Formats: sequence, structure tokens, C-alpha cells
Amino acid sequence: MSNSIVIIPTYNEIENISAIIHAVFNLDKSFHVLVVDDNSPDLTHKKVEELQQEFPNELFLEVRKKKSGLGTAYIHGFKWSLEKNYDYIFQMDADFSHNPKDLLKLYNTCANHNADLAIGSRYVTGVNVVNWPLSRVILSYFASVYVRLITGMKIHDTTAGFVCYKRKVLERLNLDKIEFIGYAFQIEMKFKTYLQNFIITEIPVIFTDRVKGVSKLSSGIISEAIFGVITMKLKSIFKTSQNKENDL
Repeated sequence: MSNSIVIIPTYNEIENISAIIHAVFNLDKSFHVLVVDDNSPDLTHKKVEELQQEFPNELFLEVRKKKSGLGTAYIHGFKWSLEKNYDYIFQMDADFSHNPKDLLKLYNTCANHNADLAIGSRYVTGVNVVNWPLSRVILSYFASVYVRLITGMKIHDTTAGFVCYKRKVLERLNLDKIEFIGYAFQIEMKFKTYLQNFIITEIPVIFTDRVKGVSKLSSGIISEAIFGVITMKLKSIFKTSQNKENDL
């Protein structure tokens, strides 16, 4: 039984799913994998079912009825993982933009160096992004600058999707109250972790744009992030003010 579970949300990732799963299971440390698939038309989930014959006690699959957003897929995975009593819960993309070998760094940061949330960061030591157009690098980098400015978080890569949570973090957060489903979901999870005074550590990783498959990024997801940050900050201020009044 592993103490660590890697949640991989999928939608039309048939070209990547077998390779990414084998890459995780080839690591020196034992990780389990949970694929949360949104009923992919390319039958990604069928391929995972085949792979479960090869990894019957390590690979798990949850198939949802329809495409419902990245954030809700992760929330589904978080709840499943907490019920199964994993101590370290990871987020990772299926498309190799996150190097599976870096799971070991994230694990070590939480297990041996006191972090409650470890972030695989593209920007903590400069800009570590490969094969992105300059326009997207600029958008992503300054989105994180904008989020730091608005929220006060000292995190360089606020939209990072490659992270490790200790289970106590996810137990403390009210997962049913997470509002956003795209880029803003990644920010909201970090912001609420920050508000709970957990220890957050960034470690440098190299992000490589997908070679196979199609990106799910859209203008709507970006807009959600831009306006969602302001909403989150205002709500936190309002909640803090209410708590102070209740203490009087």
C-alpha cells in the first residue's frame, strides 16, 4: 500500500495516458494513480481499464458522465483520496508537461522538509518553460505577478497545476466551497491554503508544452482567473471583518 496518490484528470488523452501511467509506476518510490476521466469521446477511460489489468492494485479510475471542468475533477479526486486514507495527494497533468520524475521532489519536500503544500514551480528560479509561444509565457508569468499583488501570497507560480498536498491541508479546506474550475481553481486552492497558515514551498521544475493531444486552455478559463482573484480577495477581507466584529 502506497501512502501517495497521483490524481490525473483526463479528457481526450488517449495519446498520452498509457505512457504517463507507466512513467509514474517506473519511479523508485511507489505511487498509486487515480485517473478522473470526463467520459472522453476518444475512450481514454477504456485504455485505463486495460491498464488496470497490468496494475490492479495501483491504478484506479473514476469516470464522470460529462466534461465538467478541471477543478471539479480534482475535487472529486481529493475526496476519493481522503476516503482511501492517502497521506500525500498529488495533482499532475496527463500530457507530460509535468515530468513524472519531479513527483519525487514534491514528495520529498512534504515528507522530509516540513512543507504542507509543495508546488512544482515554473517561475521560482526564472522562467522554466519549454515550447510555449512567447505570448503564452508572458500571459502566464504576469498572471502570477498579478495574483501575488492582489492576494499578498508570496508564491511565484500561483497557477501551477503540479503540486503535492499533505492530507491535513485538504481535510482543513472545505472542498465543497471551492468555486472555480479552471486556472482560478489552482489559485483558489493555494489562496485558501495560504489563509489557513500552512507551510507552502515552491521547488523549481521545467514545464514542457504537450507534444501530443490538444490543450484545454480557453479565453473563458483565463477570464475566470483574472476576475476570480479579485472576488476571492474581497471575500477573504469581508470574512476577516466579520470575524473581528464577532469577537467584539
